[in-house]
Amino acid sequence: MKRSEINTILSEADAFIRAFGYSMPGFAYWSPDEMLSRKADITGITGARLGWDITDYGAGDFDNMGLFLFTTRNGSLAELQAGGGMCYAEKIMISRHNQISPMHRHVLKTEDIINRGGATLAIEMFESASDGSIDRGAPVPVACDGVLRTLAPGDVLELAPGESVTLRPGNWHKFWGEGGDVLIGEVSAVNDDLTDNIFEQEIGRFASIDEDVAPNHLLVSDYEAWGLLT
Repeated sequence: MKRSEINTILSEADAFIRAFGYSMPGFAYWSPDEMLSRKADITGITGARLGWDITDYGAGDFDNMGLFLFTTRNGSLAELQAGGGMCYAEKIMISRHNQISPMHRHVLKTEDIINRGGATLAIEMFESASDGSIDRGAPVPVACDGVLRTLAPGDVLELAPGESVTLRPGNWHKFWGEGGDVLIGEVSAVNDDLTDNIFEQEIGRFASIDEDVAPNHLLVSDYEAWGLLT
C-alpha cells in the first residue's frame, strides 16, 4: 500500500468514527515526531501495540480485501496466562462495503464482535476440526448477545447495528460490510496479532508500505522500524 493511501484512509476513518459519536484517544493524533520525542514515556502504548492499524493482508487490493483497526487498549499475555490482571483488549474497526476480512481463526483469543453502527455486518463461519483446519461438515454453535445459536457450516451470520457475536478460539470466520460500511467494536482477551491469527490462505497480517509520502500518523506495524520498540 502507498503511504499516501494510508494517510487518506486514516482521515476518512476518523471522520466515519466521529460520525457515530465515538471519540478517539489523544495519542491517536500524535505525529511521528511527537511519538519519538515521548518514546520513553509511551512504552505502554507501543509495547501493547495500541494505535492505528490498516491492512490489505499483503494482497495489494485494500478495497476488496482489507480492514481498518485502532487498538485502544491491550493487556498482558503473561497476566492472561496467570489468570489475573489486565487480561482484555478493545478495538474499533471499519469494514467497508463488500471488503473482505479473510477466513481466519484465533489460537487463544475469545472476542465479542459488535456492530456499532452503519450497515449490516456479515460473518461467514465454520467450526474447527481436531487438527485446527476448517470442518466443513460440523455445525457452529455461537452466542449472539448471550443467546446460543447453531449455524450450519458456512452460514453467514448477519448482525444489525447494536448486535454482537462471541467468537471463541477455533471459530473460523470471515466478515464484510453488507449494504454499506460498518463500524465494528471488538472486546476480547489479550490481543496478539503477531502470533494469534491463523489464516486459511497464505497471506500476511500486515501491509507492505510504499513510502511515497511521509506518514501523518504511525501504524502499529511502523513502531519497530521507527525505533519505538527498543
